[in-house]
Amino acid sequence: MRAIADCGRVIKGPQLSYTVNLHHFSIMYRRNSSVTVRKNNAEKRAVAPGDPRALSNLEVVALAVYMLGGESHYVHSEDVAVKANELTPGRFTWAKYPDQINIHTILTYLWDAKSSRKGSILIGSEKEGWMLSESGLELVRSRKDALEGVKKAPRKLTAGEQQWKRGEQTRMRNTEAFRKATEEGTEAVTREEAEAFFRLNDYVVGEMRERKITRAVNVFGEDPAFGPIVKILAAKVRSR
Repeated sequence: MRAIADCGRVIKGPQLSYTVNLHHFSIMYRRNSSVTVRKNNAEKRAVAPGDPRALSNLEVVALAVYMLGGESHYVHSEDVAVKANELTPGRFTWAKYPDQINIHTILTYLWDAKSSRKGSILIGSEKEGWMLSESGLELVRSRKDALEGVKKAPRKLTAGEQQWKRGEQTRMRNTEAFRKATEEGTEAVTREEAEAFFRLNDYVVGEMRERKITRAVNVFGEDPAFGPIVKILAAKVRSR
């Protein structure tokens, strides 16, 4: 059961706590944020480098997105909140109600992770969910190798993800872009052929366009034979 508040009417649950009483929110949020900063600093001084608590808040939410499958699909903010709390118990909870996750703090770091000033490591929104960008996936992989608990339990693809991956790779290998890339070189692939490779057209624009490209690069980019072609064609369709 989730906790939801509506202008002063609050329903509390065991994990997530919403508070949208606008009259008190700013004071409550600033107070909780300062407590969170002090708590995080104390954590970092007390833990070993291989512990998730040694990560920054931005790295924790990015790792949570990754562990929930965010390299290939959007992940709900509340799922990120629960996973982040599992990785670093108590870091994102209310000071007065330590058993409640402060969803506003989680959302702040999610939006922060999307911003260009923080490296644009996530794409998405509260409405559609969050997914790792290519730079975000690189960041998580570099941190993940140092985390013993995460390294021992790598995330497995769901049946749906496995089916999508097999089907999409088969489709991509049957495109004219892939044929040309393997037989004549990637420079022979036209922009239109490269866009068809990623299922792009004039109606797929903005973040939806970037999501399709990012998902393919995240999933297939590390494949020794297939990955280099995916990355080069991604760069071709992104260029203007």
